[in-house]
Amino acid sequence: MIRIATVAAALLLTAAPALAQSADNKVVLTFETGARTGMVMVALYDTAAAFDARSAAPVAATAVSASGRVVATFENLPAGDYAVKAFHDVNGDGEMNTNPFGMPVEPYAFSNNAVGNMGPARWSAAHFAVSGETTQTISIR
Repeated sequence: MIRIATVAAALLLTAAPALAQSADNKVVLTFETGARTGMVMVALYDTAAAFDARSAAPVAATAVSASGRVVATFENLPAGDYAVKAFHDVNGDGEMNTNPFGMPVEPYAFSNNAVGNMGPARWSAAHFAVSGETTQTISIR
C-alpha cells in the first residue's frame, strides 16, 4: 500500500511541471499613456535577480505602437512569478532618454503600478503570479 502511494506521489510530482508549462498561461498588459506617438517598450522578467539588475536580459520583450489601444501580450509562459518594466519611447528613437543626471525624461512604469524610491521599482513591489490568464492595466507616467 505504501509503495502505491509513493508511486502515485512521484507521478503527480513529475506531472506538475508539464501542467505548469500550459499554453493557457499568459500575461495581457494594457498601458495607459499620455501621448499617442512612438512605441511602448515592454520587458518581462521571471526572477528578482534579472529584474533588479540593470543589464540582465528579459525572458520576453515587445514593442507596441502607442497610436491606439496599447496592449502587450506574452503567451505560453511557465506558471510562476513575473515582473514588467516598460517605457514610452515618445520620440521613437528606441532608447529610454535621460537628462544629464541620468534621470529618465520619457514616461516609464512597472507592473502592479509599482514605484521606485530613488531608482526603479524593486521586484518585491512589481512581481505578480501567473497561472492561467493574468491581466493588468499599467499607467505610464
